[in-house]
Amino acid sequence: MALQQNTDHIQTTHIGSLPRPHNLLDLLKAKYSGQPYDESKLNSVLAREVAECVRKQVECGIEIVTDGEYSKPGFFTYIRERLDGYESRPNQKLTIFQQEVSAFPEYYAQYFKERMMGEAKLQIDIANVKAAAEAAGVPDHQVFLPATAPSGVGINEYYKSEEEYFQALAAELNKEYRAIVAAGILVQVDDPFLPDIFVEPKLDEKQKKRKAEIYVDATNTALSGIPADRVRFHTCYGINEGPRIYESNLSEIIEYVLKINAGSFSFEAANPRHEHEYHLFERVKVPEGKVLCPGVVTHASNIVEHPDLIAERLIRFAHLVGRENVMAGADCGFSSQALYKTEVHPTVVWEKFKAMRHGADLATKQLWN
Repeated sequence: MALQQNTDHIQTTHIGSLPRPHNLLDLLKAKYSGQPYDESKLNSVLAREVAECVRKQVECGIEIVTDGEYSKPGFFTYIRERLDGYESRPNQKLTIFQQEVSAFPEYYAQYFKERMMGEAKLQIDIANVKAAAEAAGVPDHQVFLPATAPSGVGINEYYKSEEEYFQALAAELNKEYRAIVAAGILVQVDDPFLPDIFVEPKLDEKQKKRKAEIYVDATNTALSGIPADRVRFHTCYGINEGPRIYESNLSEIIEYVLKINAGSFSFEAANPRHEHEYHLFERVKVPEGKVLCPGVVTHASNIVEHPDLIAERLIRFAHLVGRENVMAGADCGFSSQALYKTEVHPTVVWEKFKAMRHGADLATKQLWN
């Protein structure tokens, strides 16, 4: 039995980011906007709030926990504190979700305008989450830290080819991934950029496939020397509750996802754009010992999913890939950017987690009894 597989029940987890407390946001905002702030106070508040965050996850029935990504102001400024050789390009826009953004420019102009960006150093994150987990009675092998995939880091202006750039980057990210795993916890590689390839309007089919292979190869290079059962891989299509009619399908990316040297794979499956895609596993075989972690609660609605529906979603997957190979998760993080006002209210997030636990228990009763 692989480390991440179920033994006698459906395990519960989520994807990582959670709404940050406002007292922490105030300090992060000051730090990353160049205002005066007290570093020792920031570290103290961060440690205390991570401990509370993990405690609440456990209280709500989440088994495989993380730090809520509390130290990170945002997904897209991951690199500046981690690697040398990157610098800001204030007038350069990152071209993600191009077709979707073009179709709804007013909506997304406001969406990106409100987002903050950044990330604290790795060893602080590791120390905080391990201490919080120990206090909450969670063993290290049920703790994870998210880290970006090579595809989410900067834009090449130096290397001769994209392949050379991503491989060089992967070699550096390998140090971070190894540090997380060396601490006894799981690393989660986040790659929302892989699906975006397949809706890039300027790429033909051959170019899309080649770019996806470059991403996969780079991710596996970054995972070199790390046992697959210590790795979670997450991908998603959108970080918001927008219209989302211009995004790829699981059928377009699944062959690339399953090539990643990971023990589990999480993806969106709890929203109206993607819930039907469980049918894909009627014909796609999941490699032996690998775990699927479909979203059974969504990050794009304040409606709390009914436990019966959550159980139904889990049982569908279990019947297709085996009860030991399905973990309950969320579609995506609930605060990919550090906001004072998140799309899903913080109190609703915890209720979604409670519903997930209840639904997983209902599914367990049907699958093991």
